[in-house]
Amino acid sequence: MRTPHALFALAAALVAAAVAPPSHAVTTVPAAGAYYVQSAVTGLNAADNGGAVEQHRPKGDEDHQQWNLRASGSAYVLESADTAGSCLGRFGDQARTVACTSTDAAWDIAPAGDDRYTIEVPGADRHLTVAAQPSGADYPAQLAVGGSGSLAAWYLTPVGPVTSPMPPQDRRTLDQVTFLTAHNAYANGVDGGFAPPFVNFFPNQSRGISRQLGDGVRGFMLDVHQTPDGAILCHNSCTLVSRPVALWVDLQRVVDFLRTHPDQFVTVFLEDYVDPGVLRSELARVNGLPDVLYRPDRTGVRHNGWPTLADLVAANQRLLIFTDHSRSADESAGLTRDSFGVMYQREWTVENYWSMGSGLGSSDWSCYSRWYDAGTNIPLTRTETGFRPLFVMNHFRDATIAGTAQTDNTKLADRARRFCQPAARRKPNFLAVDRYDLGDPASAVAALNTYTYP
Repeated sequence: MRTPHALFALAAALVAAAVAPPSHAVTTVPAAGAYYVQSAVTGLNAADNGGAVEQHRPKGDEDHQQWNLRASGSAYVLESADTAGSCLGRFGDQARTVACTSTDAAWDIAPAGDDRYTIEVPGADRHLTVAAQPSGADYPAQLAVGGSGSLAAWYLTPVGPVTSPMPPQDRRTLDQVTFLTAHNAYANGVDGGFAPPFVNFFPNQSRGISRQLGDGVRGFMLDVHQTPDGAILCHNSCTLVSRPVALWVDLQRVVDFLRTHPDQFVTVFLEDYVDPGVLRSELARVNGLPDVLYRPDRTGVRHNGWPTLADLVAANQRLLIFTDHSRSADESAGLTRDSFGVMYQREWTVENYWSMGSGLGSSDWSCYSRWYDAGTNIPLTRTETGFRPLFVMNHFRDATIAGTAQTDNTKLADRARRFCQPAARRKPNFLAVDRYDLGDPASAVAALNTYTYP
């Protein structure tokens, strides 16, 4: 039993913890420099669109989204990085660009906790804010000047963040590491069929799962469909697919690899169209799966953050499986996938929209959430007290054409650094590409694994 003195000390410590700001809370305005003004609700950036200030999909230096913060008397201004003398300001109840010398360009900027800020009209209770959401619609593009609250919370994300060297191998946490990831890893034309005959001409990968593992791929995106034979790997549908591969077969390849490589960690992402009972039966066919399965839901990750890879290796918890299926749908069916070790991806990760465009021509490098629409809002910037979701960065087109994939993959590191890293305010943990054998995406992974993002 604790003594009264010990209880008093414990109570004092709890009170101190309750009133102290979290370790990542901010207490001052950032130093002068170039920033993205990023909504804490949507993750989208304030952009100058012909004088209107709107929230746009993060697009690096290509869309008038960078602002130079500097003091101006007792207040601050945010000058456009593209147009000297033009500042983020206001006209009535709308955000507009105005002359930096105008009183409508001045703002009071104050910390709002959790690395967030309010941007307020000096001497007035009026804030830069995202406009209220109409029923059943996305938040409007036009930014407003209005009341306080969650919609008036902003990140000031540095255009050029100060990074730190990667910790030693034995101290790297899972969220500090980047893994090469194969999009539609099963669609390779080597292990078996994956689509109807015509689509088979455009495999996402050119090497089988075992070769992918040997080449250093550590993330695998698999589309799984339900057929009378169980959970089968196919693109869109298994109809007319010749020699499709069962999910358990590829998972067995992964588990066998982990058995012979005891220092490695693998993540599987399921685009999941099967009933939970069918998936549970499929996983039960994989010999040795329970021995290596990692369950972050049982190890306090949401409160304590991600463990080190060294700890996961020591505990032999080296295979993490995600599903993009809906938890609510499974709860209605009476069986949730995490009850047998498959984690709901939206609860543990953030992910950018999956397509950069068609297989030919120019691409869209903007980096915004896959899960931001009229019914869902999981911004790339999402974070929780003590926990930072892993970031899945998709970098591929609608259709896989070898020449396009090679060109895109050579630009992977640049897109990660200039577009997606500031959009998510974190380093990508999974770089998902088509044709990983082209354009050397492994070099982008290696570069990202030399530093940590603040």
